[in-house]
Amino acid sequence: MKLYARENYLKKIRGFYNADDIIKVITGVRRCGKSSLMTTIAGEIRESGVPEENIIYIDLDLRPNKGIKTADQLESLILEKGTVQGRKYLFIDEIQNVSGFETVINGFRTEGDWSIFITGSNSYLLSGELVTKLTGRYIEFEMFPLSFEEYEEMKRFYGKEINTNPLLELNAYITEGGFPRAMFFDTLADKRRYVMGVIDEIFEKDIRKHFKIRSRETFETVMRFVINNFGATTSIRNICNGLNKSGTAVTMNTVVRYIEALVDAKILYKCPRFDLKSRRSLQGEKKYYLSDLSFFFAENTDNRINYGPVLENIVFVYARSRDYAVSVGRIGNLECDFILRDTDLSYSYVQVAYTISSRETEDREYRSLENIKDNYPKYVMTTDYLLQKRSGIVHVNLIDFINTGKMF
Repeated sequence: MKLYARENYLKKIRGFYNADDIIKVITGVRRCGKSSLMTTIAGEIRESGVPEENIIYIDLDLRPNKGIKTADQLESLILEKGTVQGRKYLFIDEIQNVSGFETVINGFRTEGDWSIFITGSNSYLLSGELVTKLTGRYIEFEMFPLSFEEYEEMKRFYGKEINTNPLLELNAYITEGGFPRAMFFDTLADKRRYVMGVIDEIFEKDIRKHFKIRSRETFETVMRFVINNFGATTSIRNICNGLNKSGTAVTMNTVVRYIEALVDAKILYKCPRFDLKSRRSLQGEKKYYLSDLSFFFAENTDNRINYGPVLENIVFVYARSRDYAVSVGRIGNLECDFILRDTDLSYSYVQVAYTISSRETEDREYRSLENIKDNYPKYVMTTDYLLQKRSGIVHVNLIDFINTGKMF
């Protein structure tokens, strides 16, 4: 089956296809599409005229390779496959399965004539020895499940039906989520069973291995609590108190460890808070967003949509997928949903709401932006198609903005 090309990520990586001095590291939550992206990259390299034998693809999750656990075994496998002359393109999927892989990968990198691409599903891939040994010699490309734009593009690519009502199509994306494989299941129940399977896989392969989880039941209670409160400003103390009141006895240290595990496994993303007056980061309370909204709906039987945090989550992931640093802004007693910083260190400010059809809601959403006194772009994003003009702030339809792949 021909693969849908994730152009947003391919265009970031193409300039490094032939860079044999830089390791290309593709990270992201499990099942977000990293393997398909690497397969697409290998296909583009093949189409450029590189012989098949110079392209070496090793999937360490496949049954024949599950026994590859040590650095020596990995090195032997690479040498066995890479006997040809000239530049070789080495792709290794889920490399964190191999203990000590960093030394092997760095060895091939220093030889030259090896353009290396690796993937991994948790933050441990970019910690410890990889960072120590390869600082300045690798580039991370972080991948997310499908954005709403990609969700619709992939539907068109595979001939899936798209609802002509943009709001109904957005609702379908919200409840189904953006895991590419889920698109090929016909019912919402099957899609959610698939996502539950992804959660189980993440626990077994990425969390249990690195964290001592004494009680899976307690861990899952903490996970559900944080997932159910995504997008809400909260603190570890509040989470701990909420869990204890609900009957789950847990310490703050345990909550910290379990949230750290969810962040490392890329189920959760931490969004720090920033004081626009003092220009300093704020400690304590934070917001957490989901790498994919399907995690929320898979953990809940209630299909009602709280559009406030849901739309924020969509904008958060969209901005992160385009390499923006994202934080929550505070201006006195007011809060700006997002401060975005691009790679040129330019800022944008974003408020997100389902609608500003009432004057009260309009005032609430505009007020915080009107209190920001610099000249960086300011946006109010809603699902409204009747757009407001006020104080030079740009009011945009969120669906149209994301579907056209615009930058802030």
